[in-house]
Amino acid sequence: MNSIYSLTVVLFLLDSMTSFDIKSQSIKSFVYLGLLFGTPLTLIWNAWAIKTRTGKIIGTVFPTIVLTLIVGIGPMKILFSQGAWRTQTILYQNGQLSFKSVEFQMQDIGALGYNKRTVEVFYLTPFFMTTSEVPNDIDQRVEWIKVDKEVNELGLTFP
Repeated sequence: MNSIYSLTVVLFLLDSMTSFDIKSQSIKSFVYLGLLFGTPLTLIWNAWAIKTRTGKIIGTVFPTIVLTLIVGIGPMKILFSQGAWRTQTILYQNGQLSFKSVEFQMQDIGALGYNKRTVEVFYLTPFFMTTSEVPNDIDQRVEWIKVDKEVNELGLTFP
């Protein structure tokens, strides 16, 4: 249980604090909800199940720090940020690397509407990607080919 919880915390920190993004909505929901519900469960589990005093202290320190982080950020803010970024339009495709593109993306944030961004995307797997800012001179760069492909709900592209 502690290893799954630790993986959840690592994925949450990577997704929320770095350019690493979780593309899959189901994985992102699992990570964010797992963090919110898994933290108190892991804290209670480690306080109850571990028999030695030193083990209890070590087993409860990490979930307590994460619980403090959750309270500091705010559980509602975490819930509203669990939406994955969805590609609406592929603007540019890299000529040499098929898994690198410039995309217009939107993120559903519930009743608050949508966040929008245009980013350079590097796909690590179908579930994970890294993003970076789009360079200002992208039109003049040789490696980028303008494509303007629309992407539907299933992730399929069409001209």
